[in-house]
Amino acid sequence: MQKNEIVELEITDLSYEGMGVAHHEGLTVFVNNALPGEVVKAKILKVKKNFAFAKIEEMVKESPDRMKVGLRQWVQTGLASLAHLNYDKQLEFKRQQVVNLLQKAHMDDVEVGQTLASPEEVGYRNKGQVPVRNVNGQLEIGFFRRHSHDLMPLTNFFTTDPEIDRTLLAVRDILRKNQVPAYDERNHKGEVRYLDVRRSKATGEIMVILVTLHKEFPQLAKVTEEISKIDGVTSVVLNHNPQKTNVILGKKDYLLSGKDYIVDKIGDVEFKISPQSFFQINSLQTPRLYQLAIDKAELKPDDVVIDAYSGIGTIGLSVAKHVKEVRGMEIVKPAVEDANNNATLNGIDNAHYVVGKAENIMPKWAADGLKTDVIFVDPPRKGLTPEFIEAAVKTGPEKIVYISCNPATMVRDLEQFKDAGYSFDRIDPVDMFPQTPHVEAVSVLKKK
Repeated sequence: MQKNEIVELEITDLSYEGMGVAHHEGLTVFVNNALPGEVVKAKILKVKKNFAFAKIEEMVKESPDRMKVGLRQWVQTGLASLAHLNYDKQLEFKRQQVVNLLQKAHMDDVEVGQTLASPEEVGYRNKGQVPVRNVNGQLEIGFFRRHSHDLMPLTNFFTTDPEIDRTLLAVRDILRKNQVPAYDERNHKGEVRYLDVRRSKATGEIMVILVTLHKEFPQLAKVTEEISKIDGVTSVVLNHNPQKTNVILGKKDYLLSGKDYIVDKIGDVEFKISPQSFFQINSLQTPRLYQLAIDKAELKPDDVVIDAYSGIGTIGLSVAKHVKEVRGMEIVKPAVEDANNNATLNGIDNAHYVVGKAENIMPKWAADGLKTDVIFVDPPRKGLTPEFIEAAVKTGPEKIVYISCNPATMVRDLEQFKDAGYSFDRIDPVDMFPQTPHVEAVSVLKKK
């Protein structure tokens, strides 16, 4: 098999990235936009030792589960790489990911629930973070083609709130009108690198963040004035990112107009969200995710609860009314300030948050003799560290509620908790990101 060769392939599976999987001449072939059960004529794009990448040239046999997608760019960029698959089948695919991981870890006896469907299948994202680049001499916004830095211009982002799409296009037009140069990645020149727009489903407030190479540029005052007049915009912020990096946000934010936060809600708890704060992307599904976790924790009024990797306190403040005390930790200082301010905002006096790495704070609390009843963890994709797990176990919780955005690292960590004397018998997948391969999962560990 070689590059540019056309081969006929039968698609037998989906990869965890949502690409069609086929086998040919001893190689695994990954085919973008292909579904199990389909037969395609595909052009080979890249050949490695054990696998290859290909794209569809001709559909020979189509899957009955295929959806007609308005824009193939949604699938090509990875923005919505499962948009071509029927939603019920997406939910099955996400459950199967968890099943496969448990089988690999020889934990076939663990029950996997049906994936909890999202109330909204499209337009659910409360944040749109899009690159700004020059394409054919014009400033454009869009998404990078998968595994590349080629920008595909877009005017409809499909999974984001339509009001965010409207705002992104209005800001794009203001930047064009005022001839603000887009960022040039190769030469590290230009001005606007990314647009980051957040919208509260609860209040309708919109925050616009301009991620820029320089702290100031000649058209800034005019651009700020025009953006602040866009319907719904209550906050305009400049995020200064002078580094040659793929990291989107720089460390410094400067308020240009309005407030430096927007307010959103999870259940009946209000949250102030500042530019650098992490807030769950799917506003309508998040309360259902947390309620599932709270129900499974079977909380009691005298419980001492830890909210690890707490962000702006979304989980801890949601459980505070059910328990005696909540303690949380988070590495991002502005998020911790938000968490403590959000406790005050909601009249919650039994929750307190500190700045620091969970793997450093937890051992310190354990050494100080802290005893806990329930620990909630919602770590980043890399999962928990052995130091955190050891310290968490030392505080003697009856239950550990693990919420994960990466079931692969979750299963790895659950094995470590198992070795430390905790058992679990079920994982519940939750669809926080419809149209993408990502799956959230919840499991409760109980002390043996």
